Amino acid sequence: MLGEYRIVGRRASDIAASIEQGVGAGALEPGALLPPMRELATRLGVNPNTVAAAYRTLRERGVIETAGRRGSRVRPRPASTARGSLGVDAPPGVRDVSAGNPDLALLPPLREALAAAALGDEREPGLYGQAPVDEEFARLARAGLDADKVPGGPVAVTSGSLDAIERVLIAHLRPGDTVAVEDPGWGSLLDLVPALGLKPVPVGLDDDGPLPGDVERALAEGARALIVTDRAQNPTGAVVSEDRARLLREVLARRPRTLLIEDDHGHAIVDQPLHPLAGTTENWAFVRSTAKAYGPDLRVALLTGDRVTVDRVAGRQQLGPGWVSRLLQRAVVHLWTSGAVDPLAVARSYGERRDALVRALAERGVTAHGRSGMNVWVPVPDETGAVARLLHSGWAVAPGARFRMSAPPAVRITVSGLTPDDITPLADALARAAGPAPARSYG
Repeated sequence: MLGEYRIVGRRASDIAASIEQGVGAGALEPGALLPPMRELATRLGVNPNTVAAAYRTLRERGVIETAGRRGSRVRPRPASTARGSLGVDAPPGVRDVSAGNPDLALLPPLREALAAAALGDEREPGLYGQAPVDEEFARLARAGLDADKVPGGPVAVTSGSLDAIERVLIAHLRPGDTVAVEDPGWGSLLDLVPALGLKPVPVGLDDDGPLPGDVERALAEGARALIVTDRAQNPTGAVVSEDRARLLREVLARRPRTLLIEDDHGHAIVDQPLHPLAGTTENWAFVRSTAKAYGPDLRVALLTGDRVTVDRVAGRQQLGPGWVSRLLQRAVVHLWTSGAVDPLAVARSYGERRDALVRALAERGVTAHGRSGMNVWVPVPDETGAVARLLHSGWAVAPGARFRMSAPPAVRITVSGLTPDDITPLADALARAAGPAPARSYG
């Protein structure tokens, strides 16, 4: 059942920590069956209720799952094992196209923006009791949302997209609730959902976004929330088209109590129009990050939504960190207003590299996906073998397992570091490693 691993502890928190440590260290592998609660209680000399509390804690953390009389097992992908660990280290001489980082040459220098923010702080110091959202930040953020026809709503600021999504989920859901997520999808999000004690259910997608039939099925089966990436979907580059948005709104209109979360992290690096779904349901949130266009370390994202949702997020935020630094908010204001980034030029730069790789692969009989953003998704028949062969050829790619639940095998290539001279050798290596893969949808 557990092999050599020995669970220890007298308190529920200690027992849970012992099991979680075993999972994180790899001593308890995914799928490992845990002892029945009464059996483990006898072995440890504690009350069965203590073990029950430990197991409940682990379920809420996304480490184990319980299937009635079949017992409790380590989850196939426990939250203790982050998807980021499913990577390939690039040894010397191997090009790393796996990381998902933006092109440093396309990011603006931050010295002037931070200096302007510091100067503003000298004139008006940031102190306790001030509004958590800088007034000019809120005004500019709302203007940008209005231009993209995102419904009206208050603006909050969070420490990145994932922070916003986590806060919205916690504001409305409880452990055990089901969340419909894109498959393949953002690996960090696929880790976050079970870590909150929520149950992810996969929704397939194609180049136009989530498949309406899959969304309908997930909601009919009880999913209380749906998370959609509008543009530059990670890892596939999908974009929610106008027709697909209309069909998804029709599905959501029949389920108005669904919590809808939209992630527009691709803002300012894509040239595809936004077709928001926001406002179709009673509770909704729309998140827009500055990470990809202005720098991941800024850790600033704007959040809007219905008043209940934003008020809950802001209220809980005040009890924790309080606010996201107004210095950083003012730095972002400077970046927005100074023209430090030309979104069309950035989108064109990524698009040229992305399209060149997709075309080169098509010429070699390999299907690839990448309508927007900085990634290309390449279906492969044997993911492990493809990753190994590419590494041998001098390319470290991201295994699709980072991003998949039930979707077919694939690899992800980040194009932000590629030059025109890289396209042909990379396409040749991918063709040798992947072979033809004619599928047109991902999930």
